[in-house]
Amino acid sequence: MKLGSRLGAEFLGTYVLVLGGTGAAVLAAKFVDPVTSEATGLGIGFVGVALAFGLTVVAMAYGFGHVSGGHFNPAVTLGLAAGRRFPWVDAIPYVIVQVIGAIAASATVWVVAINQKGMTSDLLKASGFAANGYGDHSPGGYKLIACLIIEVVLTAIFLMVIMGITDRRAPKGFAALAIGLTLTLIHLISIPVTNTSVNPARSTGPALFVGGWAINQLWLFWLAPLLGGVIGAIVYNLVSGDVGGAAGEDTGTEAVEA
Repeated sequence: MKLGSRLGAEFLGTYVLVLGGTGAAVLAAKFVDPVTSEATGLGIGFVGVALAFGLTVVAMAYGFGHVSGGHFNPAVTLGLAAGRRFPWVDAIPYVIVQVIGAIAASATVWVVAINQKGMTSDLLKASGFAANGYGDHSPGGYKLIACLIIEVVLTAIFLMVIMGITDRRAPKGFAALAIGLTLTLIHLISIPVTNTSVNPARSTGPALFVGGWAINQLWLFWLAPLLGGVIGAIVYNLVSGDVGGAAGEDTGTEAVEA
């Protein structure tokens, strides 16, 4: 598949992932009556947001995985490259279009959210706009070290699942479902800690619109997922005996077809 087609698929997949996941968090997690400003109890909450992220990955992986490999995440791209499942030369273009897709999705969510009755830019920023954070900006008030650990560990687990389910020796046809369910589980664990990143592109989009603290803390949500992705890929290869990446050498651009 030509690089241009693969980059287009990565842009669209990342766009839908961030639109679906952060859109659910911003627009539907807590539903407030626009007239009374009181919570209606109709919001989808943490579970709904976790499912939104997982379901978008399933949908986009089945929709575009055969074109680009269905990364939609710089940590996945870097991890697969470190695990010898993806060519390093294509990693930077993939990451660039993933970030652009995430920013475009955040812009879409912003335009929708800002047009709610009574909403202002300041109120939307104050809500956090689904940005990731630590310390005072962690949903549960978790300190930096806790947020670093959870992001590294969960991204590593995510990559191990991706590497495993796309291994030639794995059952065929279930990769997208397994990856989406894993991402759902990851969100169920870590939304209270960091709002869940495990994806630097997903973190960058909302942070650019919130500005201030979100930009200042964005470094963590690049460093931890990228580190976790590399660790996860290396650990999988060591555990599976596939140190050279041979068991999945052609799955970098067909990651969810296995």
